[in-house]
Amino acid sequence: QVQLVESGGGLVQPGGSLRLSCAASGSIFSIYVMGWYRQAPGKQREWVATITSGGRTNYKSSVKGRFTISRDNAKNTVYLQMNSLRPEDKAVYYCNVFLSPKPWGQGTQVTVSS
Repeated sequence: QVQLVESGGGLVQPGGSLRLSCAASGSIFSIYVMGWYRQAPGKQREWVATITSGGRTNYKSSVKGRFTISRDNAKNTVYLQMNSLRPEDKAVYYCNVFLSPKPWGQGTQVTVSS
């Protein structure tokens, strides 16, 4: 069973940057398409970005050009570099296997505020 642990969130001013990490257990991590998702207060969880096993990426339009998803298969870890953060990016961020989600981790809180 894949277990997911997100980290790297925090409080940042508008325009700032954060790098999120997601460590996954399991020896077959490298074959999964991995995704980052977020859930803002009072809203449903939404997709943010995905990365294939070969490194092909896709992004939600509102984060394209500001966020970068990457992965290190040797470390079973996927990352989300977030630049030019906006107040509307405030949410709990989660990672999971795209289209075949495993049990969700606890997420990591991102707050963007001056």
